[in-house]
Amino acid sequence: MVDTTEPQEDNPLVDEIHRLLQSLEAAGKVTLLGTPDALLKSIIEAAARIFGAAAASILLVNEAEGVLEFKVAYGASNKDLVGIRIPLNQGIAGYVAMSGQPIAISDVTQDMRFDQDFAKSTGYVPHSILATPLLAGDQVLGVMEVLDKINAASFGMQDMELLGLFAGQAALAINQAQIIENLSVVLVTNLKRLAAVDMEGSTEHLREVLEVFPSVGSQEDMLKLVELFAEFFRMGDAERETGLKILSAFAEYSQRQRQLSRGGSW
Repeated sequence: MVDTTEPQEDNPLVDEIHRLLQSLEAAGKVTLLGTPDALLKSIIEAAARIFGAAAASILLVNEAEGVLEFKVAYGASNKDLVGIRIPLNQGIAGYVAMSGQPIAISDVTQDMRFDQDFAKSTGYVPHSILATPLLAGDQVLGVMEVLDKINAASFGMQDMELLGLFAGQAALAINQAQIIENLSVVLVTNLKRLAAVDMEGSTEHLREVLEVFPSVGSQEDMLKLVELFAEFFRMGDAERETGLKILSAFAEYSQRQRQLSRGGSW
């Protein structure tokens, strides 16, 4: 738990770091089922089962790169879709992302927006698709798709309304993850500022740890690190320096391991 006691140091930067640590912990508690990836996976699997769909997926918008990226996928395909990127304006998912409107297509072969070449490359070519945007206010965060009802010819209006409910839950999880990511960026920036103005040994180790902090893979791991930083702020100077030395050594080891691993070979 992050200590809510006011820091003893009379330093506005330290005060701001404490506030960020508290905000990150509070934001992290909102994701009750674990990490955002695990939550999205459970949502898409539940949607596929309820719709009786052969496949389903969630794609997230990356505006900076102009792409949609498969975040989670379920069902019929001989290829792992997770991590695959497609242009933001490509295919039916791209249309939904750009328009912000849901769509139901009973026969994709009759729709010019359908990207058949990409579908073939995944090993599964659907017949019908139901897709809806993941919205946070007016912002499109991504797209949720379900493909091919196993026991019906196509999707109907009731299906579209139901998928919208699933999409709402997914959007909440994604939005929460983005809030935590943004807070963590500000936290790291302020910690680096603190290390820059304090040239004592403890902050030298802090700078080394911060070199790898932004590359932490999951939200769960990042929140654990936030708790560690909060604990360090509660420690005395000697304890803090010892703890940061240990973290610094582990960070250096982790970087070496990643460098060695890189040396290998719709």
